[in-house]
Order: sequence, then C-alpha cells, then structure tokens
Amino acid sequence: MLLRLGAAFLASFIIGWERQSHGRPAGLRTTILSCVAAAVAMVISELVFVQAGAMPGVSSWRPDPARLGAGILTGIGFLGGGAILKHSDYVLGVTTAATLWFATVVGLAFGAGLFAVGWLAVAVALIVLYVLPSLERHIRTAAYATLKITTRPGALTLEQLQTKLGGLGLQVTSLKLGFDKEMGFTTFITAVKFTKQQLMANAHEVMNLFSCIPGVLKVEWD
Repeated sequence: MLLRLGAAFLASFIIGWERQSHGRPAGLRTTILSCVAAAVAMVISELVFVQAGAMPGVSSWRPDPARLGAGILTGIGFLGGGAILKHSDYVLGVTTAATLWFATVVGLAFGAGLFAVGWLAVAVALIVLYVLPSLERHIRTAAYATLKITTRPGALTLEQLQTKLGGLGLQVTSLKLGFDKEMGFTTFITAVKFTKQQLMANAHEVMNLFSCIPGVLKVEWD
C-alpha cells in the first residue's frame, strides 16, 4: 500500500509542478491530493473485494472493485470544471482540467498496482506538458478577433471595409452593421480570422489603417 501511494504522490508531484510553475488554478497541492485520493480509493476498493470474498456466508456475493474508481472519475469532473475560466470568448484552464483528470487516472492505476501503466502515463504527460509547447509555436494556429469601428455616415462602406481587411490578409467571418439615428453614427462590428502568430502585427495595422480615415471616430480591437 505504501508503495502504491508513494508512487501516486511522486507522479502527481511531477505533473503538478508543471501546472504550479505556470500559475494555473489547479497546481501542485490540488494535483497531488486528487491523484493520491484516487489511489487510496482503488486500494480501499481492492481491500473490500478481498475481504468480502473471505467472509463466511457471502461466497455468492462479490463487490465490483472498479465501481469506486468509476465514481472517482465522475466526481473529478466537478473539480475540473471549477478550474476552467471563461471570459467573453476566451477560455482558460482546459489543459489544467484535463491534467487534473489525467492525474486522477494515474492515481487509479497506481492504486490498482499497475505500476508499468502508471509510469508510462506519467511519461506521456511529461512529453505533452514539457515538449509539445515548444512544437506548438511552429503550428500556424487560427485566431479570431472582433473589430468595432464607429464612423460618421458615409465615411466608410462595407465594400471598403472588406477590401482593406482583405489587403491585410484578414478573413471576415461575420459582419454586423448598426446606425444610431440620434447621434448620426454608423457602427461596423466585424469578426475576423487570422494566424495567431500575427496577432500583434494585425492589431496595430488595423488600428493605424482605419484610424487615419477621415470620419472614423473610434476603432476597437477585441
């Protein structure tokens, strides 16, 4: 039992260290507690199974040793959901939630005495968390932004807007047009698609391009 719990602690310490170093909501302590708790659940489940089989008069009844582990995986979903933060269209914590769920599965493996499977899973986690981030930087990832332009009537047309954005290599995915009759303002709300690597360059180019147009009152990039 000590070997199983010790392996779960060490594995979760290694995985949790990476989350803690990046300032994620579920860090070292959360990962360790989840993994070790899963290991303890599997040890308890195995002991109950063995003890039930040794009890006289209940030879026909056998508890399911995997039932407690299945309940652990269901419950960890609530903890993982709390690690996911959503602000407007931006989502944070998905990888942390997946790591927490992954650490729990590793704990179940060690709690069941499957050391080879557990350490193999830890090796996979280390590759994903430490090696893949450097490779992701070279992947041309699509990014999305919302461009809001407020102008005086006639200062900018839809055709001009699409032409200028296309010249910058931005793809228009949606477009909304609003008109304030009392103030006499026209508002263009455009969703654009571009490569994530060009985020800052695109933002500066768009702001400078449309801000210089006579009659444009405000340019917002979100």
